[in-house]
Amino acid sequence: MHVAHISLQDFRSYPAAEVALEPGVTAFVGPNGQGKTNLVEAIGYVASHGSHRAATDAPLVRHGAPRAIVRAGVVKDDRKALIELEINPGKANRARLNRAPVPRPREIVGMLRTVLFAPEDLSLVKGDPGERRRFLDELLTARTPRFAGVRSDYDRVLKQRNALLKSAAAHRRSPGPEVLATLDVWDSHLARTGSELLAARLNLVEALRPLVTDAYAALAPGGDAVDLLYRSSLGEVELSTDRGKLAEQLLTAVGESRKQELERGVSLVGPHRDELVLRLGELPARGYASHGESWSFALGLKLAAFDLLRADGDDPVLILDDVFAELDTGRRARLAELVVPAEQVLITAAVPADVPAELTGGSYTVSDGQVVRGRPAVDG
Repeated sequence: MHVAHISLQDFRSYPAAEVALEPGVTAFVGPNGQGKTNLVEAIGYVASHGSHRAATDAPLVRHGAPRAIVRAGVVKDDRKALIELEINPGKANRARLNRAPVPRPREIVGMLRTVLFAPEDLSLVKGDPGERRRFLDELLTARTPRFAGVRSDYDRVLKQRNALLKSAAAHRRSPGPEVLATLDVWDSHLARTGSELLAARLNLVEALRPLVTDAYAALAPGGDAVDLLYRSSLGEVELSTDRGKLAEQLLTAVGESRKQELERGVSLVGPHRDELVLRLGELPARGYASHGESWSFALGLKLAAFDLLRADGDDPVLILDDVFAELDTGRRARLAELVVPAEQVLITAAVPADVPAELTGGSYTVSDGQVVRGRPAVDG
């Protein structure tokens, strides 16, 4: 799988842009703030319908424009597809596949798969649990697109249940039988949708664990061993991947937490409260890992994601956004060696020297909003 071209209209800083791409390595080189990351962000958006830099769609639309359009030509097994996304902040986004409208944009999730690593991904190690939950859920969706619907259903149930709890808490009196009956219904919905999401996460963590271990060891040979631990809000119970059993456990835990939830006005049990614990040796990586160890761990997670998607049958597009400048010489060389076999690698860098010599291929210079084929001239 690779992207053959990307076309932008009013996306971020670009009134318009058209860039042809090929398999292998392509580097976008130019000073910071010129639009390099915007290009690869657009490709990542086509794959995930989300940005690695923004929590909402509004910042993706060029100032003063009503909408943004991203088109990507994707080649998979010699078959070509044109994916088009229209980004409408505050309104429903629209999607087209081969110029034909699709009912819902999420129906084309999976047509393009990417693994993107950027400096922001240090938050996978150093940030809050929500960053790691999002990593798991986005990888689940990339592997099995129907989980976009599972996540949406769970979020809807959680929102409705929280609204009911908040309303009950605001009245500061014991809820009546009607409220409790309605809450029972939402409890069952949360257990049903939550068990499906939880089972999938548990399976995913087991699949990732050896791949992360290998990737980290390759990036930081001689360092401490790393591990992944899934910590559920269900507490000290034995977790299986049986959805029926998990649903029962969720329903029991929700019932035990009801009094506290009614007092606080928020759902305290479910996958939205779970944590993926990253361990470095015997210690949690968060708070104990050095800067270099954190980089290696975050890279290891993304490389493991790449390997897992590749094992499903197709190489995802690997995107390395301003990564190499942050690495020491040894990690830079080892990362370059690991990514060379990928079908398509897209790199952004401020200067040509930041692109390892092992990663030869096409290049574009990005400056003043222009994307021109070829690397910038080197003074002297």
